[in-house]
Order: sequence, then structure tokens, then C-alpha cells
Amino acid sequence: MRATTTASPATGSDLLEAARGGDEDAFRRLVGPHRSSLHTHCYRMLGSLHDAEDALQDALLRAWRGLPGFDGRSSVGTWLHRIATNACLDAIRRRPTRVLPIDYAPPTEAGRGEPRAPVREPIWIEPVPDRELGFEDAHARPEARYEQREAVELAFIAALQHLPARQRAVLILRDVLGFSAKEVALLLETTVASANSALHRARRAFDERLPERSQQATLRSLGDARVRELVERFVQAFERADVGAILALLAEDATFAMPPYPGWCQGRDEIADSWLMPGGPPPRLRYVPTRANAQLALAVYLRDARAGVYLPICLDVLAVEDEKISEVIAFRSLDAFSRFGLPHELPLDVDAAPVGGNLLGIGQPVT
Repeated sequence: MRATTTASPATGSDLLEAARGGDEDAFRRLVGPHRSSLHTHCYRMLGSLHDAEDALQDALLRAWRGLPGFDGRSSVGTWLHRIATNACLDAIRRRPTRVLPIDYAPPTEAGRGEPRAPVREPIWIEPVPDRELGFEDAHARPEARYEQREAVELAFIAALQHLPARQRAVLILRDVLGFSAKEVALLLETTVASANSALHRARRAFDERLPERSQQATLRSLGDARVRELVERFVQAFERADVGAILALLAEDATFAMPPYPGWCQGRDEIADSWLMPGGPPPRLRYVPTRANAQLALAVYLRDARAGVYLPICLDVLAVEDEKISEVIAFRSLDAFSRFGLPHELPLDVDAAPVGGNLLGIGQPVT
């Protein structure tokens, strides 16, 4: 691509023609409004931020090279989604399927000893900051079966990864983005009958893996005040190292996992002996609320007296059910702290921070 020094084109058709002529700035402006939604589309397809970024870059390069062949019969957004979908399908053929520990192995009896060795290969689903997600997708239509926010929840992303690649693509394009059967058939270069058949099979397998209620529905039913109170009690119980209070906040069949460690446990008794429980006298832990995958999340910091600070140890993504914590997935990835714009350390004299802000994350950007 080459940049030009001419005046920037004003209209969509002008941008397209300028981009075809090799204007890099025009191409960036042409694809810019779609970039966030394309990134989210790639994340849904692949379950990994890193893989999604690679696929998006591949798709944009293909789009640049394919501009001469774009005839304008579909919108730029539809054309870009076709290219991004095909880039993801190619990536799926080359890379292992992403999973959560609950789909990797049976539950284990988690004790306080060393857990099973971490699996460092790129097989784990990765959390994504809400601020990087394209919720306001221009292609989403009333026919879409799932709303944009629930279609990035961890359970949703994990269920998608179990579908064959083309079924995954059809379900996302139809039920999340709201493309018609005819459009999906054109996007995937197949027949309408074949696309509808793939969608039917995908829905049947997909619905079996989804929880009965999405986190979006659960959080909305509770309301921000009760959600904030639940998170505050959860944080305070950990910062006090009050195991009894922690267990009282958990659902009876709650689960706990800590990627990249493959082991996970289910039920209060097992979790009571797991790595989730704080050890040693307080104050050892500090928490910073954030948002991941349109769900509640907490950045966890551990006291390091030698360094004189609290240092990051994991990012807890929470699921809620009936005013109880039903799932804690503690992602042991320090890369996530940078990605989420979280501090790399907290001073030892920091007080336990009150939980504030719009925890539901609906109707306003997350900062």
C-alpha cells in the first residue's frame, strides 16, 4: 500500500475509488468503521484475542489485494465479513481448538498442593476487555437470535468452539450478526439449502452447551445495585481471607478453574480446598473491578513485601446465578493486565477499593 498526499475523499464511493488507486489513507478510512466488529467476529470464530488479531490482519491484507475485484453489489461491510470469515476458516485449519479447562478434562479433587503442570500450548480461550469489543455492529438485524453482548460471554465463546468450522461461521453470521440465508450462502460460496442445513445442525448442537440463562439476562434481572453489593461482598471476603464468607457467596455447584492449569473443580467442598481460597493472614490480596467478555471481572493482586507493592497474579472472570457466584475462571496471564489497561502494581498502603461504576456495562462505555 502507498500513502498519497492528495485531499482525502469525502464519500464512500470516493474512498473506494481512491483505495483502488493505491491510497492507503482512503483504505483505512473505508475499513475503519468496520474494524471493531470484524475483530469481534474473528474473536467469536477463534476464541483467542491473539488469533483474532492475526486473522484480522490477514483479512485486511486480503481486502487490500482484492479491491479490484470488489464490484460493489454488496456493502463494504458484507464484503469485509466474507473475507474475515474465510481468513478465520483458514486459521481454524492450522491451529488447535481453543477450550476452557471444563472442556479439557474431567473435574479434579483440588488440594492445596501443586496443581497439574500448566498447558502452555495455545489451547485456552482468552478473555477480552469489553472496550475492545464491537457491540454496536452495523450488520446486526432484528432477525439476530442473540444480542451482541451475550454473544461474547465465555460460555457462548466456548460453545462455539465445539462446532465444526463452517457451522460455527453460519451460526455467527445468521444468529449473531443477522445476515440472511441468501447472504450467508453468498458469503460462504454455497447454496441456501446447504447454509440452512448447516445452521439447523449448529443450533441443535450449540443450544445443548449453552447455559439456560445468559449473564446479560441474569445481571439485568439483579440490577446494578445488587450486582455491586455482590461483588463488594466477594472482594471484601477475599481481602479479609474469610473463607466462610467466600463459600457463602458461591452457588452450591459453582466451578473454579485457572488456565493454563488444566485442573478444575466443582462444588463448595472442592472449592474450599482449591487454589481459589486465600492463604496466610490479610491483607494479602487487593482487587480492581473491570469487565471481560461482557461479564463481571476482577484483577487480583498479591502482596509482595520484598518489592513493597501488590503484584498482579490473575484475572478472575465471574459468572452469577441467583445472586450467587456460579463460576470463577482465574486467567493466569499477566499479558491480560496490559490488555485491560490495569496497573502493573499497587502500593502496599492502598486501601481496599470500593466497587463503583456501571458494573452491568450496558449503555455506556467501559473505562
